[in-house]
Amino acid sequence: MRSLRRTRAARAVLAAGVLGALLAGCATFPDDSPRDWTEKREGQGELGGPPSVQQAPTPSRPGPKGGGSEEGGGGGEPTGCVDADPQVVATCLNPVGAIAVLPDAQSALVAERTTGRVLRVRRGADPELVTTVPVDATGGGGLTGLVLSPAYAEDQLVYAYATTAADNRVLRLAPNEAPKPVLTGIPRGPSGNRGALAVDVDRSLLVATGAAGDPAPPATSLAGKVLRIDTLGRPAAGNANPASPVLSSGLRAPGGICVDPASQSVWVTDRTGTRDVLQRVGPGPLPSPAWNWPDRPGVAGCIAQPGVIVVGLTGGTAVSVLHPAPDGTFTGNPETMLTGVYGRLDAVAPAPDGLLWLGTVNKDGGKPVPSDDRVIRIQPPSGGGESRS
Repeated sequence: MRSLRRTRAARAVLAAGVLGALLAGCATFPDDSPRDWTEKREGQGELGGPPSVQQAPTPSRPGPKGGGSEEGGGGGEPTGCVDADPQVVATCLNPVGAIAVLPDAQSALVAERTTGRVLRVRRGADPELVTTVPVDATGGGGLTGLVLSPAYAEDQLVYAYATTAADNRVLRLAPNEAPKPVLTGIPRGPSGNRGALAVDVDRSLLVATGAAGDPAPPATSLAGKVLRIDTLGRPAAGNANPASPVLSSGLRAPGGICVDPASQSVWVTDRTGTRDVLQRVGPGPLPSPAWNWPDRPGVAGCIAQPGVIVVGLTGGTAVSVLHPAPDGTFTGNPETMLTGVYGRLDAVAPAPDGLLWLGTVNKDGGKPVPSDDRVIRIQPPSGGGESRS
């Protein structure tokens, strides 16, 4: 597709050389001047100088009150909401469904999957409540996607993916306003309700949708697809079918979607039922997976940057680091890092300064320590142009 192939280097450059639909369901909004978020304080958090993933701290002992085992955070024994690990930004959250790092690279918006709360977290400050999105978190859904507007510096808008009692949908979050629908009618079901969001190099929204429990959603359905829309919910300019938001099909339960700004490659993680996979997205049905995990460690959020892809592993309590060749293929095995240090990792997000932000979901089927659930900031592994094991 012409627009996806076009190089938009000026929009893709980030600090430290790193990453950063149907019309019936959309709503139009006025273009307002930039606005500031109004927030309410809750909780607390703390952070020191992040080491690299390869230099991760040793898992701590369980906390004194019902803490987990080796899955606890590193750098010390948590006591209540105080976590001695200098990489921990925020503590005592509900399971973290998504993270969007703000342009200052020191703070981020964090989505709690089951409560629908969006919190602003920052080192050494209490988390601040930004807004609450009404959600129905059954079937793996809830608040699972969060991304800054392509023009965030001007419009201060954020986009979210949420499950409601009626459907899955993309919402617009604006300062001092209730969440407003952008794209509605994405099917929901007894399972497969999770979705994820990203922004491509052409400033369009990429939406990964679950299959809503349907093993073979029809081509006309928005379930089990990668959608490409503009910020008003309309099919993005340059889509293969100008009347359709569908870019790719074949997803079951996506965990994350991420874009390499240098190669413009789009990647999506998915849990297929028989294996977990990483797939390279292109127009039409998704091809054979670029990588698969037969042991099903629970692939979740991802980031992509030149020469490296980092995937959160929820059940595997780790991150998987893959090194794609220029053609998108892999050789050898991924590197598994942070094993057992922070427990069940789900949300993964890049920051403008090149650091990697992670969110835990230990209260959702894990072994939480007293300070869970947490947001962590750490240096990512380095990339490279060649594949390696």
